[in-house]
Amino acid sequence: MDKTQKDSRRSFLKKTALGTAGLAMSMPAFSYNRIVGANDRLNMATAGINSRGGAHIAEAGKYPGDMEIVALCDVDNRTFARTIKRFGLKSDVKTYADVRKLLDNKDIDGLSIATPDHWHAPMAIMAMNAGKHVYLEKPFSHNPQEGEWLIQVQAKTGMTLQIGNQQRSAPTSQELKKEIDKGTIGRPYYAKAWYSNNRQSIGTGKEASIPDWLDWELWQGPAPRTAYKDNYVHYNWHWFWHWGTGEVNNNGLHELDIARWMMGVDYPDKVTSTGGRFSFDDDWEFYDTQTASYYYGDDTLIAWEGRSCRTHPQHYNRGRGTNIFGTEGSAMVDRDGYQIFDKDGKVIKSGTEKEKSASTDVVGIGGLDGYHMKNFLDAVREGKPLNSPAVEAHKSTLMCHLGNMAQECGGVLETDNTNGRPYSKKAMGFWSREYENGWKPEV
Repeated sequence: MDKTQKDSRRSFLKKTALGTAGLAMSMPAFSYNRIVGANDRLNMATAGINSRGGAHIAEAGKYPGDMEIVALCDVDNRTFARTIKRFGLKSDVKTYADVRKLLDNKDIDGLSIATPDHWHAPMAIMAMNAGKHVYLEKPFSHNPQEGEWLIQVQAKTGMTLQIGNQQRSAPTSQELKKEIDKGTIGRPYYAKAWYSNNRQSIGTGKEASIPDWLDWELWQGPAPRTAYKDNYVHYNWHWFWHWGTGEVNNNGLHELDIARWMMGVDYPDKVTSTGGRFSFDDDWEFYDTQTASYYYGDDTLIAWEGRSCRTHPQHYNRGRGTNIFGTEGSAMVDRDGYQIFDKDGKVIKSGTEKEKSASTDVVGIGGLDGYHMKNFLDAVREGKPLNSPAVEAHKSTLMCHLGNMAQECGGVLETDNTNGRPYSKKAMGFWSREYENGWKPEV
């Protein structure tokens, strides 16, 4: 591609980003006829390629000519060769350990992020400030303050910001949403979301030498520095407050997002949580068993049950899903489809996804990722509305943060239903975090 072609493509993408800012914020800022379609390829990079990043790469590969992975970023230098081979990427794909150097590359138009949680918002903010569109894996934030910052930066920069709540792009979930909105089950008043797995103990970590394949300094990034232990990397960081957000944000977020969407509610008035680390005595800092409830006024309730270490019994023989109960019937929905029941429990309508999605492994590749990535691509190139924009993702992620806050603050939180902030001073101590010197996001 010569300089004139590059300048033309960059100009198009910049104009598209500015035009789609209103859509990404659910604001009618412009007319559709101002968006001109283009045949220009979206050059994407993926950061965090050990597990979930593989799903991003796989789904981007379904749209050759429209989207291409041209760069990879990871602090584990073993990942590059096997990722390039596994997904058939071009041999000249660029590789980076430091995302800041990647963001200096003007030929990269967008970044998909599948890093540990403490990197999500800071990296997305850096990327948008650098003029990159962002496909950000859930959770939206490591703490609520970061969620508010992401909304501000997206509005300021106008870049497209899609969040990885991929079930919002499932045709069957969208179909069920329409049925509920038109009153098929009456007024929805209660939703129950659940998740179960059979995770094992993470043991007691010991300080150890940093492996030669790992850049521990960059892995920590925005988080205050701590000594390396042998049970942190690559997955167990999920269960430490310093980097992770617990099972409710790791997996419960998917179902809670669907519950809130189907119910048509925003911020709760009250949040309760019970549970603990019951299955093992180890370094895990969050809860392997948790029941969190969210009250919206006097007549609407959403509840989540998480069992990280015991898979049985399961609801509807499924490890995860969401029930919605209404005055005239009920519905059950998961990543693979839905059923609608009348008051007597008879199935009156159902839908099944064409391609099954993985539910409880660490990568989670499935058909919904393809739909969601295509929605992101269409938003960047054509200005189509995002299925999971920043404002909506913040509301659902905040539910999960509030569940953890309630668990840590006596089990009950009263909250401001205009913004989700708890009235408890102790709970507000969890609203933000300290950052390593020089790493605080620039909002």
